[in-house]
Amino acid sequence: MDKDVKKLLQSEAEQVKKLQSIVEIAIEDEKLIIENLLNPPKDFLTRGQKISDKIARFGGSWTFIISFFIVLILWIIYNTNVSTQAEFDPYPFILMNLILSCIAALQAPIIMISQNRQEEKDRKRSENDYLINLKAELEVRSLHQKIDLLLEDQIKTLFDSQAKQLEILKSIQQKLTTTK
Repeated sequence: MDKDVKKLLQSEAEQVKKLQSIVEIAIEDEKLIIENLLNPPKDFLTRGQKISDKIARFGGSWTFIISFFIVLILWIIYNTNVSTQAEFDPYPFILMNLILSCIAALQAPIIMISQNRQEEKDRKRSENDYLINLKAELEVRSLHQKIDLLLEDQIKTLFDSQAKQLEILKSIQQKLTTTK
């Protein structure tokens, strides 16, 4: 009986050691992922990138569209209603067309610069999502290993107890046959 208790305690100690090793492996696997998530690379923006972000933010807003529309209407009204001496851009509004073309020519590459930066942010965000998914997968794998270990030990315990029960039954049967 004393041997059985020692054997049971020893098997439980082995099981705890196996579970500890699974946990240690899981912690090592997750260490890099957690470090990357906690310490993402810093965004170092140049002055030009900051300016392009601000211009793109303003150029794509309703404030810009409405204010630009108002400026164009005021430009047209002023140049059509003042005397010919005070107007600075007569009817075909060539100067206005030149200014609009220059704004469009300058605004397009600035917006593209800002979009490229946004693509880089999206790429980094998707990398972080991947790392989080990888961490979850490692957790699930670790849980599967723990459950498999527990099931393996339970099956072993069941087989051992069944073997002991058979031994007890055989000893009872021997006692019964010898007493007859």
